[in-house]
Order: sequence, then structure tokens, then C-alpha cells
Amino acid sequence: MICLAKRRAGAQLSLLSITLLAGLSCGSTPPDPSPAGAPSNPAAALDKVKEADLLYEQRQDLSKVRAARTILRQAQLEDNASYEATWKLSRVNYYLGDHTDSDAERDEAFKDGINFGRAAVQLQSERPEGHFWLGANYGGDAENSTLAGLTNFEDIRREMEAVLKIDEGFEAGSAYLGLGRLYLRAPRVLGGDTQKAIEYLEKGLRIGKDNALMYATLAEAYHNANRDAEARRQIESLEQMKPDPKYLAEYNEALADVKKLSEKMANRR
Repeated sequence: MICLAKRRAGAQLSLLSITLLAGLSCGSTPPDPSPAGAPSNPAAALDKVKEADLLYEQRQDLSKVRAARTILRQAQLEDNASYEATWKLSRVNYYLGDHTDSDAERDEAFKDGINFGRAAVQLQSERPEGHFWLGANYGGDAENSTLAGLTNFEDIRREMEAVLKIDEGFEAGSAYLGLGRLYLRAPRVLGGDTQKAIEYLEKGLRIGKDNALMYATLAEAYHNANRDAEARRQIESLEQMKPDPKYLAEYNEALADVKKLSEKMANRR
């Protein structure tokens, strides 16, 4: 499971701006990490990917995330056709972009995440990982950049729907989470729809019963639909979960989200 980008208040463009900027979100090209004809060492690349995986497991410490990114770049230099290194570079850049306090680092991370996600899709379009992390980085970039704004709506939807076609159970139904957040937080002029968000999240929860962020986001959606009793049930379910140690970072983030939501609901009474 993952944490898709948390939307910051005020990140909305006028309809005119959306129209003018709609073609600007897809202009960069995937990185070419090694020159044509460079020697390839898949075994060395795999060793570096495994080393980066161990660091990523400690991702609540962003210094570990940055170190993992460096090692994955080294893996690509060893083997620029490594799908594992490429999609994991998209993932690690998403996590860094979503959690860093540095605006410059956030901007760079999401853009790199998009480029590596595109490269992963080019390498193996039939696999879900590249599509998913490409969509996640589109979402992060949309929130982060005034220029991108929310013009990545169709890009995000396309990539998440591609994941569902390949494997709807990928990462405990996280493509449903991505689509749910997309419809929950996008403005209506771009297709935002709370009811659609609820439908996607409910489908996702049937597949990903251990997906902490699914519970937290569904609680938010129910609250937005004035269904606070159902929102509280989702919060209770989340609080009673026994989290998978591999996803403790996401579980803690979900707990922080529902704590804020609970306070918001209490103030609305």
C-alpha cells in the first residue's frame, strides 16, 4: 500500500488556467541512465536493488530513502534495462517527494518519478508496478506544482485503470485507493465526484482489507458525503488493525490522518 500525495489547501487553478496548461504535464522524456552500448551487468544491478530494498524498508527515515535512490541509480548504470531498478526508482522518488520538507527536492523527486515511471512502462507495459508509480507521481506533481496544477487528472486515471486491468489486487488494491483519492480531491470541473470516490474505495477495501490508507481515505470520503457514522466505523477498524511491519510507515500515516479527521468531525457537531 502506499500513500498517495496529500493534497494541500488552495491548490486549485481557474478553468482558463487548466485549459492553457493541459498540455504541459507530459513534456519531459524518460531518463537515459547509461550511454548506448555501455556494458551491462544484471547480477551487479540486482545486488544493488536488494541493498536499496533494505533501505526502503526504513523509509520513515528520509536519509534512508535518499540513500536507496542513490543505490538504485547505480543499479541502472550497471543495467539500464533493469525493470526492477527502474520502477523502484519511480517508487522511491514518489515517497521522497511526498514526505520531504524541501520544495526544490519535492519538485525534482516527482519529476524524476514520472520519468522513471514512464521508462518502466516502456520496459514492461504488461506489469503493474510502472503504471502504478507513474500514476502516483503524476498525482504528487499535480499537487506540488502550480504549473501542473490538476491537469494530470486523465494521466492518473489512465495509469490506475491500467493497473486494475493487469492486477486489481496489486499492493492490496492500491489502484482503487489512487482512483478514490483522485475523485475525492479533484475539483468538479475536472471530474471530482465524492460518490465515485466512495465506490472505488469500497471496492478496494473488499480486496485490500489490510490497506490502512484505504480505511483512512474512505473515512474522509464518508465525512465529505455527510456520513459521519460510517466514517467513524472506518476509523475504528483502522485503529483495531494489526499492521504489517513492512507497511508501518503507511499505517502510522493513516493513523495521523484519521486523528485529524476525528477532530474535524468533533468540531462539526
